[in-house]
Amino acid sequence: MNCFHLDDFLAGWIGGASSVIVGHPLDTVKTRLQAGKGYKNTLHCVLTIYKKETVTGFFKGLSFPLASNTLYNSVVFGFFSNSQRFICKFRYGDRNHACDMLDLTLASMMTGFVSVGLGAPVDLVKIRLQMQTQPFFAGNGSMPLRSVGLQGQSLYRGPVHCISSIVQTEGIQGLYRGAGAMLLRDVPGYALYFIPYTLFCDWLSPDDSSSPHPCSIWLAGGLAGSISWVTATPADVVKSRLQADAMHQRKYKGIVHCIVQSYKTEGLHVFFRGATVNAIRGFPMSATMFLGYELSLKFFRSL
Repeated sequence: MNCFHLDDFLAGWIGGASSVIVGHPLDTVKTRLQAGKGYKNTLHCVLTIYKKETVTGFFKGLSFPLASNTLYNSVVFGFFSNSQRFICKFRYGDRNHACDMLDLTLASMMTGFVSVGLGAPVDLVKIRLQMQTQPFFAGNGSMPLRSVGLQGQSLYRGPVHCISSIVQTEGIQGLYRGAGAMLLRDVPGYALYFIPYTLFCDWLSPDDSSSPHPCSIWLAGGLAGSISWVTATPADVVKSRLQADAMHQRKYKGIVHCIVQSYKTEGLHVFFRGATVNAIRGFPMSATMFLGYELSLKFFRSL
């Protein structure tokens, strides 16, 4: 019997669309804190964006992740669910066999590895669009400049123009700048995403014969998201800096150089910049993601 289920991909697409809309404003704040300059803390960043760019500033770059992250989450959730069935079929001869901790860990880490192939270009374009209005510093860092083109125009007119500009100036490999740091974030990150979700659902639904209540799904998903994003913050900071770096003048030669330079200039705390936003943002995004996924999956399988 075939182990592959297409409905997991479709349910992931629906969950992904809802989570992007919920989480994008805080994602913009997180990116500005991690890769931008001049923000004292999360609240100062929020107020600065609102004063300078109004509410629309929080939704910069939304169109691209709304289109692409739905596909990305479709791949993530579809691959993870089908990987579990494949692993169970291989280990136990039954694709419906309950997964143990090793099975979940292997499936989630495989998902993190595969996700970078699609996720790295998506994240890169999103961050470049979010960072367009940010000042950057030339030479010794004393001369603030702007990420704008001639006559005050933004560097990128939109996602398509951003992609074409990156390919023209940096080549295809330019779309994968920061992919190494993303691997460091997502391979363990997805293990700390799917495993806590599964454990929380089990704890909140002691009756094995019943599916989790929507409130349990929402709570378990939110907690899992916060845990995953907070623990992934150091790698996320490095990834964001590498991806935003080439917009201006290249400062970082690679992951190790980025880590060393960031530590030398800003101290250890820089790697936890945006951790508060990640914790706050991770809860509603992941709660919405898992709830949308599980309810959609239940609906499709009832047809």
